[in-house]
Amino acid sequence: MDGYRYDTLSEAVNDLQKRGYTHDFLIEDGKECLYCRQRSLELSPEEFVIDEIHRFEGMTDPADESIVFAISSSQHDIHGLVINSFGADFGYRSSKLVEELHRKARGN
Repeated sequence: MDGYRYDTLSEAVNDLQKRGYTHDFLIEDGKECLYCRQRSLELSPEEFVIDEIHRFEGMTDPADESIVFAISSSQHDIHGLVINSFGADFGYRSSKLVEELHRKARGN
């Protein structure tokens, strides 16, 4: 993670945006890609790399976790963020892309 440490999700997002990760990516249900509304762009897993991963546990329930992924694609000249939460209700989002992102976050 290149030595960056943050206490809150908002602190991480603000700093990452200052460092050039200015696009927001969504994980759409039923699709195996990331989607950027600002550029109407879909990225398949082969088209981006995860530059940094930052995890945050829930304030009241440590099982509730948020993760911010700083991603980039040299092919599309874009840097952005994927913010995902999971915890007790994570089971409903079982796409391969979500599973792969979380696998990388665990370092497996």
